Amino acid sequence: MIVGLTQIRGVGYMFANTILNVLKINPNQRIGHLSPEQVNSIESIIKNPSASNFPSWFLNRRKDVETGEDKHLLTSDIAFTVRNDIEREKTSGSWRGIRHMFGLKVRGQRTRCTGRKGGAVGVAKGGKVMPTREGAPAAGAEGAAGAEGAPAAGAEGAPAAGAEGAAKTKESSGKKEAPAADKKK
Repeated sequence: MIVGLTQIRGVGYMFANTILNVLKINPNQRIGHLSPEQVNSIESIIKNPSASNFPSWFLNRRKDVETGEDKHLLTSDIAFTVRNDIEREKTSGSWRGIRHMFGLKVRGQRTRCTGRKGGAVGVAKGGKVMPTREGAPAAGAEGAAGAEGAPAAGAEGAPAAGAEGAAKTKESSGKKEAPAADKKK
């Protein structure tokens, strides 16, 4: 019984145990052996636990911000309410809301060495240069190729117009002239 009730989102082990103690149901009994009256009584307590004299500290939403009453939220209402609370804090500009906006820790934890999401900060590793695709035109070659069907720069069989000149400038820039001191002798 207890394990079956804890499968409901919003019902924990202690809450399920207290429900069974209040209704005087054997916690070792299987759920399939419950009578319809017992099922209805469990449902009514889960939906409205404050009506059956549950202590307020058992509830998961005490002193609600909007209504001020003690509630116990179940299933998707929990996620919806938490999301609304976070949005309210963000719009009010509270410290917690600002921390939520930037994805930082909210509850005073240390952040110097833990809680690092994302990649490393600092020097990025250099990667390999991706080769150009054969069918894609080179930069600035859109107008040169035109619609006449002329081969694009870098395509098979036709070297780029400026490729030879660029190779020569690389070679010439790599050579060094003799220093002026050697010429004096």
